[in-house]
Amino acid sequence: MGKRMTMIPNTPRLGMLIVVSGPSGTGKTTLCRKVCDGISSVFSVSCTTRPPRPGEVEGKDYFFLDEADFLARVDRGELFEYARVHNRWYGTLKSYVFENLRRGVDVFMDVDVQGATQVRGCEDDLVRHCLTDIFIMPPSLNELRNRLSGRGTESAEIVELRMTNAEAEMKHWRDYRYCMISDTRENDEAKFRSLIEAERLRSSLYVELQ
Repeated sequence: MGKRMTMIPNTPRLGMLIVVSGPSGTGKTTLCRKVCDGISSVFSVSCTTRPPRPGEVEGKDYFFLDEADFLARVDRGELFEYARVHNRWYGTLKSYVFENLRRGVDVFMDVDVQGATQVRGCEDDLVRHCLTDIFIMPPSLNELRNRLSGRGTESAEIVELRMTNAEAEMKHWRDYRYCMISDTRENDEAKFRSLIEAERLRSSLYVELQ
C-alpha cells in the first residue's frame, strides 16, 4: 500500500496577492471592490497625497496623507510599494498585505505599472508564492476618452493627462500574467470572477501544516 496523500481541503491556503493595473477609466477599481467580500478577500486601502474626491471616505477609499508624512513612511520602510502618479504619491502598507496573506485572505491591489513592477521585484517568499497580476486593457483609446469625459469629475486638462499616461501604461500589458480587455460592466465582472476563482486553485497557495 502506498502512502495516503493529504487532502487539499484540509490544508491551509495562503491568501492571493492580486495586483490589478490598467489606465484610469477601465473599471479596475470597481471590479476589485465587487469581488471583495471583506472576509475571505479585501481590497487594499492605499495611501495617497492627493486630496479626497467628493464622497471618498478616509480609511475606506484611501488613507489621505500630506507629502511630508508619506515620504517619512517611505524612509522608514513602511510601504510595500509606492509610486508618483499624476503628480501625486500612492503606496501600500507592508503590514496590511503580509498579515492578510498569512491568514489566507486574498488581497487585491489596484496599482499603476510602476507599483506592479515593484511588487514583482519583491524577494519575499510569501509574495512569490501568492502573487498574480492582471492588466485591464480598454477596448480602444476613443472609448477610454469617452469614459473619462463621461465621469464629469475632472477637467479637460486632466482627462488629456490621463490619456497620455494611458498610452504609456498600455505598452506594459505583456509584463502581466493576464490581460483582460474591458467590455461591458457585466461581462467584465463575469470574466474577472472566473479568473480569480481559477487562480484560487493554484497549488503554490497551499502550505503544509507545521
